[in-house]
Amino acid sequence: DGLVVSEKVKSNNIDLKIPKSELEAEEKGAEEERPRESDSNILDVSSDYPRDKHISIQRHLADLEKLADLREEERKPCPLCPEEKFKACYSHKLHRHLQNLHWKVSVEFEGYRMCICHLSCRPVKPNLVGDQTLSKMGAHYHCIICSATIVRRTDMIGHINRHVNKGETESRFITVRAPKSSYKVVKESATDVQVLPNHSTPQKTDSYFNPKMKLNRQLIFCALAVLAGERKPIECLDAFGATGIMGLQWAKHLKSSVKVTINDCNENSVTMIKENCHLNKMKVKLNMREEDNGETVGNGEENSDTIEVTKMDANVVMHLRSFDFIHLDPFGTSVNYLDSAFRNVRNLGIVSLTSTDISSLYAKAQHVALRHYGCNIVRTEYYKELAARTVIAAVTRAAARCNKGIEVLLAVALEHFVLVVVRVLRGPTPADDSAKKVRYLIHCQWCEERVFQKEGNMVEENPYQQLPCDCHGSMPGKTAVLLGPLWSGALFNTGFLRRMLLEAVQYGLDEAQPLLKTLVCEAECTTLKHFSTHSPGDENKQEECGVYIRTPNTSAESYLVHGKRKSEEVLRGTVKRQRAEHSAEHPPFYYNIHRHSIKGMNMPKLNKFLNYLSEAGYRVSRTHFDPMGVRTNAPLAQFKTVLMKYSTPTYVGAQAEGPVHLPGEIQLGEEVPAAAAIKVEEAELAEDDKSGVAATVLTQSCPTHCAAD
Repeated sequence: DGLVVSEKVKSNNIDLKIPKSELEAEEKGAEEERPRESDSNILDVSSDYPRDKHISIQRHLADLEKLADLREEERKPCPLCPEEKFKACYSHKLHRHLQNLHWKVSVEFEGYRMCICHLSCRPVKPNLVGDQTLSKMGAHYHCIICSATIVRRTDMIGHINRHVNKGETESRFITVRAPKSSYKVVKESATDVQVLPNHSTPQKTDSYFNPKMKLNRQLIFCALAVLAGERKPIECLDAFGATGIMGLQWAKHLKSSVKVTINDCNENSVTMIKENCHLNKMKVKLNMREEDNGETVGNGEENSDTIEVTKMDANVVMHLRSFDFIHLDPFGTSVNYLDSAFRNVRNLGIVSLTSTDISSLYAKAQHVALRHYGCNIVRTEYYKELAARTVIAAVTRAAARCNKGIEVLLAVALEHFVLVVVRVLRGPTPADDSAKKVRYLIHCQWCEERVFQKEGNMVEENPYQQLPCDCHGSMPGKTAVLLGPLWSGALFNTGFLRRMLLEAVQYGLDEAQPLLKTLVCEAECTTLKHFSTHSPGDENKQEECGVYIRTPNTSAESYLVHGKRKSEEVLRGTVKRQRAEHSAEHPPFYYNIHRHSIKGMNMPKLNKFLNYLSEAGYRVSRTHFDPMGVRTNAPLAQFKTVLMKYSTPTYVGAQAEGPVHLPGEIQLGEEVPAAAAIKVEEAELAEDDKSGVAATVLTQSCPTHCAAD
């Protein structure tokens, strides 16, 4: 599409290479842009740009005048304009034409000038009034890098800048490295990687690197380190390498415990991954054969410092080989790669996936969530946990299609991503058990109470009866919606999280440690003050749920059973014991204390409110999904009752708005310890009727409140 010239240029004895297909199209009078897949117009570039470039791309004005072959005694046409636009003229007039119309409005790039062209290179829409296509040629520029035709000069400048930012300074069809001066070296967790200037802009760079995902990379590293302690060596795959930062961290810190494979389908990214491997003194293995050249450095054990780099589609590489650990981090949703990931993943292996399609998962684009995940969701106060359960439901269905079940080890939903880590359990029985945990959720749109639909296929006459609230009876119309299908099981594995915390402490991952402590408390549904990090020699860590638990005082080899079949049987037996010992899962979902606050009332501090709920006999913890969220098994009515009891009026005039009067509130503040003691005693006497206990305690502690209500 960049080598089309008019017939009169050919008559000027200018030696140009013109494809035959384009000459035929010119004879017909309607040239069409050649497909980009054609290799005949690929610019073959080494240190200089090709000779077969378009005639509008020249270094000097004199070179452009040579094309016209200026002679005083003859009229010459313009080589960049058709005869219909500019007729043949003498040399002095043609010189002014070339200088003013073509050269002055050109775009400069690395010593070359891309002059404006008026030839029939760019197809135009035919005029409805007669066939006047040739008289309506549009001015355009030819890109020196990819031979594209651009109309506006400002668009051409932006087009060239995008090529430079992506490192395509010569030809986009040939793997060409950008100048070393345009690279930037960043360091993360003792690993150096080269990135391009626009490395943080997705879909516009071949080496996407987001510094905000550092926490995500640390969590995945901890999960892999725990798996490496169970069995070694393990084969792990980073299916979307980009710069290769994640796979390099795995190989650099875990060393001989892992065999790392970094894959990417973009050739420029693969080239950068190789350079980053050499930068970190790692050997590169290509196509199952080690690369023997002078750039490979490092010597040691076999595969201890070797990384395999592949250039394939992620689905293809997961279909061809089996892995123990697979991480998926595409741009957007990862549902297109789940079937391939679960097809060949080994038994008791781990699959982790990072989803960055936040707009659909966080219910901003609900139609996209329905299209990708087959799930109906709305914006709720617990939308982040709803997103995590949506992703896990898609993972469960993909694993079940391969006769595999899953055990959720970790589910994190933060501002930029949703991370899910699951363990794969092979067999139809685990697959059926996992599939049964995918249910629909009944959500009240008035009070935001929610409950998972009961198991069974029988249609209920009144599904509103499953909701603990009575909004359907007191409010007109339909008050609830059916969301899902969603994952209804646990989101965390306590023992696995504790072992991840130990690995984070061992490798000095400071950003992941606070989050992992919060996740452990959330998995156990306990407050932070009840959580304590075990000492290295604590034996209780070996009794936590999970497969094997490695402590710093004990070598990992003592927990390994030699022999593949025997070790898998022991692992399977441990997983079964783990389900029996930890049958009490954490409560699903959470409540936002601000969402259910009372107008005109000052809420208690969050930590104090957690203590009040705990003293009332409920399981309670904070949640990483929401900084002001409370995960508890208390019904919403009891949640609001305790919140109302320990709230104080903002000002004296608020007693007319709120249900609590100021004198009564002052008396309530004086009797808070007594009320808590009464509540604990009544909870021990009548544990089954918690709602009655809370009402009795409220009546004894504050009769003024009850009279006002």
